[in-house]
Amino acid sequence: MDPGAGAGAPYASRTAEEVFRDFRGRRAGMIKALTQVEKFYQLCDPEKENLCLYGYPNETWEVTLPAEEVPPEIPEPALGINFARDGMNEKDWLALVAVHSDSWLLSVSFYFAARFGFDKEARRRLFNMINNLPTIFEVVTGAAKKQTKEKGPNSTNKNNKPSTKIPSRPESHSKAPKVVAPPKDEDDSGEDYGEEEEEERDNTLCGTCGTNDGKDEFWICCDNCERWYHGKCVKITPARAEHIKHYKCPDCSNKRARA
Repeated sequence: MDPGAGAGAPYASRTAEEVFRDFRGRRAGMIKALTQVEKFYQLCDPEKENLCLYGYPNETWEVTLPAEEVPPEIPEPALGINFARDGMNEKDWLALVAVHSDSWLLSVSFYFAARFGFDKEARRRLFNMINNLPTIFEVVTGAAKKQTKEKGPNSTNKNNKPSTKIPSRPESHSKAPKVVAPPKDEDDSGEDYGEEEEEERDNTLCGTCGTNDGKDEFWICCDNCERWYHGKCVKITPARAEHIKHYKCPDCSNKRARA
């Protein structure tokens, strides 16, 4: 597990480039694990205890129990990746492990940056090198090949505002709301429609709390009743929404359960 062979061992001076090579090796190992699906799937037995996915600087990987040392010599990866294996779609489960793997790699690299006393410039150089590589999530889900933009289409109205009701709602998480244009006369300049569209955006209320606060926060739309909700009100985060293909709000879910 070099660099950092032991928590109590003296640390030699390291460069941002050396820590980046460590990051790149661990990343390569974890990508192998998450793309050699059959072997990884078998090792993540839900009947076993909390298991972790480790990537090593020599581009190998291992599914094993977490370190027993407290505190551990380096940050630990996510615990219990095996427990969700049989309760999720396989692709969604792999994507979830990939997200946690990305987080772990960053925490390890910036642990080394702090331990080796990197200054602002060295940390910036390290992050830039890391940021030039696709994330494990992007590789596993195929997003690295597409690199699609999450921003909505540009609006053409005079205020240059997005055409959706809530500007911060990503299209990838939920569908865009329907905005019905009022009937226009032959000589209508379009100004009344722009004002009405803006008013409709401002009047959008959360189906749970009944307010339209937090327009810059994450919102999600129910695919069944088409009502909008604050993500925090229905306990849905942007990361979780990535894995939901057809979202049903609590009310619609409860109606189906009673039926």
